[in-house]
Order: sequence, then structure tokens, then C-alpha cells
Amino acid sequence: MRPFAYLRAGSVEEAVDAHAAHPGARYLGGGTNLIDLMKLEVERPPVLIDVSRLPLEGVRELPEGGLWAGATVRNSDLAAHPAVRDRYPALSEALLAGASGQLRNVATTGGNLLQRTRCPYFQDVTKPCNKREPGSGCGALEGVHRDHAVFGHSRHCVATHPSDMAVALAALDARVELYGTEGRRTVPVAEFHRLPGEHPERDTEIRPGELITGVVLPAATAGLPSAYRKARDRASYAFALASVAAVLEVADGVVRRAGIAFGGVAHRPWRARRAEEALVGAAPTEDAFEHAVDLELAAASPLRDNAFKVPLTRGLALDVLTRLAPRTASPA
Repeated sequence: MRPFAYLRAGSVEEAVDAHAAHPGARYLGGGTNLIDLMKLEVERPPVLIDVSRLPLEGVRELPEGGLWAGATVRNSDLAAHPAVRDRYPALSEALLAGASGQLRNVATTGGNLLQRTRCPYFQDVTKPCNKREPGSGCGALEGVHRDHAVFGHSRHCVATHPSDMAVALAALDARVELYGTEGRRTVPVAEFHRLPGEHPERDTEIRPGELITGVVLPAATAGLPSAYRKARDRASYAFALASVAAVLEVADGVVRRAGIAFGGVAHRPWRARRAEEALVGAAPTEDAFEHAVDLELAAASPLRDNAFKVPLTRGLALDVLTRLAPRTASPA
């Protein structure tokens, strides 16, 4: 067993100061991912800073009509919150599609965003992985990569981000609230996670020592029809082969707003900007949905063994968009 020190932070400021004083430290929330990685010796932090008892557990209304969810809110509680279920159903559905009931009772909002890839080459310290050890190579690129990326990957990494919650947050235009030595800032969820490029070891845009304090759900998407659907190998407790979250606003017979994100297909939640742009101003018809989704999927670059993810994502996206479109009465 590798020894490590444990500190319990009494405030957000204390947590950030402790991180600055202990290079290599990690924040500990629910620990459902970090502790597993420590057992596998993928993560070897010299210090754990417990932030699970900070006053960041609430969900509250914002003056402009959105919601703020604290970083330590448990996934089960966030999914069950009446305002989330009523105004942001895609988020509730995505949370309930993740992991198991027991894990959702422990996992936190902040930890969910920061969870690391489940690529087996990353989790096995005997295998090459540029994310775990830069410059060692990507074992998955020519190895087993059925579950890996079809968008945005590079020669250095083809891993996918595992979060369901982050996919819904990206589609809903949510923002991540951060606090660090330079003060507070927010980052759109759709831009918070990075594509691998030349530096796959950098999962997010978070700065050293910054702590996630909450997530802001905007008023602009509150109450709009939204949904999440996930395809996986098992009916529960399995990561997405592909998933889709979407929010759709239709007025006067045309799409006024579209937010679409794919999961399980890239190093981050993949915001389908091409599809969104094609839909805005169009009638919400089957042909329009097919055109928009196909336009997005044309940018896919599947690997040797995961081309099936392209039609799988297409089917999920069309199903979700069709469900969100207003139903028209059949002619008499």
C-alpha cells in the first residue's frame, strides 16, 4: 500500500490553499473514480484533500430563472430534484442512466465531471498510454478500441470521456463554476473537456489547483423539451457505446433553438454544432432531422473496429429529436 496524507478542508478557500501547498494533491469528493484509480496505481497522490463536507451540497434557484447545483450534490439527489426533473429532464435522465444506484448515492456533481476515461490501456499500468504516461504510445490505437472515439481523436489518444451527466449539461448550455488562486470563473461545459491533440494527459481546461464549486443551468433552456438516450452493452451499470442528449425549442412551425451533444464517441461530450446550425430555422420534420444528423456524422473518423458507432449514434439522435418534436394532429 502506498502511503498518503489526508486533509479535511473547512472551506473552499482552505481547500485551494491546501492544494497550493501540496504539489500533486487531489481533491476527494465521493471518490468513486479516484479511489479506484489509486488502487490500480494509475493515480498516486501524496495528499488527498477532502472537500465532501464543504457547503456545496445544495440546489438553488437563480434570480434569472436558472438553477445552481453545488459540486458536492450527489448524483441521485440531483436526478431526483423536482426542479431538475421538471425543467431539465435530459439531465435527470442522463444521471439515472449512469453507473448503479449505489454509486449514484455517493458520486458527486464535481467528481462526475472530473472522472477519467475507462480505457483499459489507461487503467492498466503495464500497457502504453499517452494519457497516463506521455510519450509511451497509445495501445488502443492499433489494439482493442471497439469502445473508443470516432470524433476528435488524435494519433496520441483515442479514449472517450465516460460521463453521462456531462453530455446532458453540454446540450443544455450549462456552465462549470470554478474557484482557484486567481479567483472565480465559469467555463461552458461544452468547452470544459479537451480533445486529446498533442496532450491527452490534460482532460479538462481546469487550472492547477482549481476546485469545481458548482454547475449553473441557464434560464434559456429551462422548461424546454429535452431528453437523453444511451446505448450500452448491458441494461445497467455500463458505460455508453454512444449516447445523445438534445434540447429543442420549436415556435411558429420552425426550430428556434437546438442543443445536441453526443456521448461515448469522443474525448469530451461532442457538441453537434453542424447539426444544430442546420436545424435552426428549419421545420422539425424527419427529413430535416436526418439531414442535420448526417451532416454532423459526416465528420466522424471511426477506427478499425468501431464504425458501428456512427449508425448507432444516428439512430439515437433521430429517436431523441423525433420524440422532442411537437406532434401534429393527423388529418381527419
